[in-house]
Amino acid sequence: MDELVSLRGIVKHFPGVLANDNVDFTLRRGEIHALLGENGAGKTTLMNILYGLYRPDSGEIYIEGRRVEISSPKDAIKLGVGMVHQNFKLIPSHTILENIILGLKEVGFIINYKKISEEVKKLAESYGWRINPNAYVWQLTAGEKQQVELLKLLYRDARILILDEPTSVLTPQECRILFQALRRMAREGKGIIFITHKLDEVFAISDRVTVMRKGKVVVTKETIKTDMPELAQYMVGRPILFTIEKKEPKPSGEAIIIKNLKAFNDKGVLALKGVDLVVMKNEIVGVIGVTGNGQQELVEVIAGLRKAAEGSILIDGINIVNSSPDRIIKLGVAYIPPEPLRYSIAPNLTIVDNLFIKAYRYKPYSNGILINWKKVYKKADELVKNFQIISPSLSTKAKSLSGGNLQRLILARELSGLIGDRIPRLIVAAYPTKGLDIGATEFVHKTLIEYSRKGSGILFISEDIEEALMISDRVAVMHDGRIVSIFKPGEVDIEKIGLMMAGVQVASTI
Repeated sequence: MDELVSLRGIVKHFPGVLANDNVDFTLRRGEIHALLGENGAGKTTLMNILYGLYRPDSGEIYIEGRRVEISSPKDAIKLGVGMVHQNFKLIPSHTILENIILGLKEVGFIINYKKISEEVKKLAESYGWRINPNAYVWQLTAGEKQQVELLKLLYRDARILILDEPTSVLTPQECRILFQALRRMAREGKGIIFITHKLDEVFAISDRVTVMRKGKVVVTKETIKTDMPELAQYMVGRPILFTIEKKEPKPSGEAIIIKNLKAFNDKGVLALKGVDLVVMKNEIVGVIGVTGNGQQELVEVIAGLRKAAEGSILIDGINIVNSSPDRIIKLGVAYIPPEPLRYSIAPNLTIVDNLFIKAYRYKPYSNGILINWKKVYKKADELVKNFQIISPSLSTKAKSLSGGNLQRLILARELSGLIGDRIPRLIVAAYPTKGLDIGATEFVHKTLIEYSRKGSGILFISEDIEEALMISDRVAVMHDGRIVSIFKPGEVDIEKIGLMMAGVQVASTI
């Protein structure tokens, strides 16, 4: 294989951070090259340099042996480089065809929609995709939107494709379709850079793998010459456990009872259509489903952040439907929201302020008038140590923390009994490992299992089937605002679970 891309001695500084430290990286023609690393390892920065979103401070970029300057995505596209971002860059109100040709000068002043539509359909069919070019993007599944993003690049004759966490929102069936298409592209001579944190995907799809840590390339290997434990150790610098020791739970009463719960989403559409679910104390119940099937509305109703239209939620015999978040917290419900910086962290406040933002007005940290700073800082120091939050000081602003440390901060605040001095009766964890590296994910899993053993009931929301099966005592599949199946890990295979998530009817195990 000859080289499509060669990045040589790439250096990129941000204020206070050396994001890329003399990085070398190559991509061969016809190769799928996996790029691994913890959050902040520098892999996204490196790919943003290749795609023209950033310019390197020093270093050289070669495309097919020729040194090039890439100052913008426009330059990259002209050189045959395309990127599919984790958050799709499509216009929902436009058709597939309109999204694909948007910005293309080659279509001319008078656009021949019929001709281009046939070309797009033929291109899609060559990769096993069935699309209607006249369908609107808002009508598409996550997998279909991703296909449109790839078609945008392929229609522009991209030879170098960068995919950032491409399977994060896909069902197993959609992943299989994607992998088949990527292998076809590689056979055609295209080069594919596959950014992922899922080690099993590295072995399922890649020819070579590069691991980055702290801005440097640690290793590049042929995939068949390595294994998961070795790659994990390269990523985090220490051994990682891939199995979780879990004992059979001994339920000691219900942590939460949900009956016929209905609620509307932000657009006024019924998102929860009669959810029934029970989580026992000492039990982890995983809820899996494709994003947008009611999971977010479910956790928001439980946390008191969204009104329910109908139904009941019982905590210790008390119906908390449409109660205030403050009352729900006092009843022992801890909520770990998705996207920490968006929903649960004040980025410009310090670590200690974020830890105590809800507890400042309660004893023993306050007498109702004055804050006892000595007790606050003593407890904060204890929490930082217990939850392994890495930071220069308690006065560090939260926005400077990595994703893993932000999640540790949230776990410390929500689970440590700062209000009421007790462990939570129920922990609602919404996508708590999304976007985290393997080390931070391991910590979250261990922490939740530890609290379930202490007596908490845990509702664990995830898009990752294998993660849910690994950590949960029971798994509920959610589709179109309903729980369509509940089972124990091992009772239903992943293929059937994927079909349930996609809304295909299979024998229910409720």
